[in-house]
Amino acid sequence: MKPAAFTYHAPASVDEALDVLAELGDDAKVLAGGQSLVPMLSMRLAVFAHLVDIGRVAGLSTLDVGGRHVTVGATTVDSRIERDAELSGAVPLLTRVTPYIGHLAIRNRGTLGGSIAHADPAGEYPAVAVALDAEIRLRSARAERRVGASDFFTGLWSTVMEPDEILVDVTFPRWDGRCGFAVREHARRHGDFAIAGAVAGVSLGEGDRVERAAVGMFGVSSTPVRVRQLDAEVIGRPARECDPEQIGALAASGIHDVVSDMSGSASYRRRVGAAMVSRAWAAALEEAISA
Repeated sequence: MKPAAFTYHAPASVDEALDVLAELGDDAKVLAGGQSLVPMLSMRLAVFAHLVDIGRVAGLSTLDVGGRHVTVGATTVDSRIERDAELSGAVPLLTRVTPYIGHLAIRNRGTLGGSIAHADPAGEYPAVAVALDAEIRLRSARAERRVGASDFFTGLWSTVMEPDEILVDVTFPRWDGRCGFAVREHARRHGDFAIAGAVAGVSLGEGDRVERAAVGMFGVSSTPVRVRQLDAEVIGRPARECDPEQIGALAASGIHDVVSDMSGSASYRRRVGAAMVSRAWAAALEEAISA
């Protein structure tokens, strides 16, 4: 199929892109890598009169790994995130989830900002952003604002972004000390959309007690889920006392709007989601203990 007719805009700067969006309003859609949007346009699941391509806009593909936080520009392509050694050491979950995103050709075009703005509940990057309490910077011709990842996603393919806003970059906290991270995902085939998945991070202190924990789930609800009830369950406890099966069950029990579709019923997704959390937590914990 072919998309409905649209007018293509290729601004050279962020300010130019913002001016175009301010003028066109709801009739325009931002195009970053296009790996999610273009298929939707081709199948006419989405129709826009104007596409504003920011893929070549200067200053949006930056990667700042210095300091206590790591900032990734919106148009930074997945393949760069996948192979950047410095980023891998600073935010391991980002590089570890990237190979699960489609296939290499897709990762050569897809972008971090595009994935997060697209807000697919089965997307890996949104789950990492929510799990790690990332901060998303948005700009319009009117103002600039920063939104926590947990407040950014509002539903299936929907966010708090206004039609005239651009996602500029995403900032992730850097974890130090004895840390472990892991990703587990269940899909029909590698590269397919996840039926359910989980990302996990854990930091250990004296006596192998859990100092910090982060677990995110994707593919199970209409938005990525930050499993905050685990904080009270595991913080301060010896690592070996944090049973992965119990943690998986607790995580799954806290989700009330589990997705049910042709890929699986709600009860099936809940069981798979619990298993993915259990496996991701166990792997992250072992890595932290061995650090």
